[in-house]
Amino acid sequence: MLKPYEEYKKIDLLWLDIIPSHWQCMRNKNILTEINVRSLDGSEELLRISQYTGVTIRRHNKSKVGMRDAETLEGYKIVKKNDIVMNIMLAWNGSTGASAFDGIVSPAYSVFRVKQDVNPWYIHYLFRIPAVTNYFKAYSTGVIESRLRLYPEKLFMLTSIIPPREEQGQIVCFLDWKLAKINKLIRAKKKQIELLNEQKQVIINNAVTKGLDPNVPMKDSGIEWIGTIPEHWKVLYLSQTATEQSISNKDIHNQNLLSLSYGKIINKDINTTDGLLPASFDTYQIVHNGNIILRLTDLQNDHKSLRVGLVTQTGIITSAYTCLLPRRNVVPEFLYLLLHSYDVCKVFYGMGGGVRQSIGFDDIRRLLIPVPPLGEQKQIADFCNAKSDFIEGLIVNIEKEILLLTEYRIRLISDVVTGKTDVRGINVPEFEYVEESIGEDGIEETVAEECETEEE
Repeated sequence: MLKPYEEYKKIDLLWLDIIPSHWQCMRNKNILTEINVRSLDGSEELLRISQYTGVTIRRHNKSKVGMRDAETLEGYKIVKKNDIVMNIMLAWNGSTGASAFDGIVSPAYSVFRVKQDVNPWYIHYLFRIPAVTNYFKAYSTGVIESRLRLYPEKLFMLTSIIPPREEQGQIVCFLDWKLAKINKLIRAKKKQIELLNEQKQVIINNAVTKGLDPNVPMKDSGIEWIGTIPEHWKVLYLSQTATEQSISNKDIHNQNLLSLSYGKIINKDINTTDGLLPASFDTYQIVHNGNIILRLTDLQNDHKSLRVGLVTQTGIITSAYTCLLPRRNVVPEFLYLLLHSYDVCKVFYGMGGGVRQSIGFDDIRRLLIPVPPLGEQKQIADFCNAKSDFIEGLIVNIEKEILLLTEYRIRLISDVVTGKTDVRGINVPEFEYVEESIGEDGIEETVAEECETEEE
């Protein structure tokens, strides 16, 4: 059982009031040295930093294929193994870490080297705990939260807590061991979620393309990826089941802001200050319950996003998306599930043109789709929704378990690096290190990418 230290002393820090009596408070200028060596040709391994994964090789975490194919990396900052890398625009959310690799990073990042008697991996853990990231945020400069900058000169003025060197090594070793176990559990639970989502999609795909009766006579659909469909079903063009709808929000008729996120239409705060929304929403389109939204942009670069969503409330959404109004011969929920299956099976990819591979309704209006009778559509939609609700319930429970593990991981790191817990006498066995899982669908990676692009 983990215990506290025997003796503590009071300190006067914004983010901490006591530390073990033998620990020190040190200005970061006495701990870190900024390194600003530039690559001559950009041939080194390209690295990146994330709050979830720390410093990683960029090709392993790239959210957009081909994003930098035409760019030179000449002048990027050199990073040596054990250097500290910080995205100064995201230091407030933990986008700082020690590097296990030699390589290069964006000029928008800061690179530091630890001074004598400081373990870089102790700093890696310390600079990522909530108390310290909030400390960084308080001294960052900027108006918009997502663009707050912690400049090196400000970082050097701030104070860190430093145990003796040998103790730093024990802290790092202990945390690596414990986090390997926690991360392994989290990965296993995320795998469970992945398998459940796959199961859900198989159920939906079979239902919307084969129906619910396995004994019904079948016929060739003429649609390559679907194959056979029930004999009594029709095969229609998409334009025979839906029309494109575009209702302008000019003069701001509606302010209920909606967004397509991971295949679901969600509400967003129209008054947010995250800097990712336009100054005016009069170019947005109004959508209503039963509309189907398709994001048919950037098909070349983004092969992971879910691009189809069903609207369940009146609101506004970007005009860059295609809005469909189902005709009377289809049940909106069925058409959504069917197009969702088309989306998951990547039917829309390769249909577009232009640099960003974007398409519109005219490009998909002659898309062939299987259409059962109205009553059967309703049965299929109800069946799929019931199965999906059950599986989603299982997923929610697993996600709660992941959240608890994540919170425990954060609390454990914080307790150890701030001296609330003494790990000096703990024997750490041999173990295989397991990295932290990437954040949800790369959200944070995308934000970080936007930040560095802005700086470059």
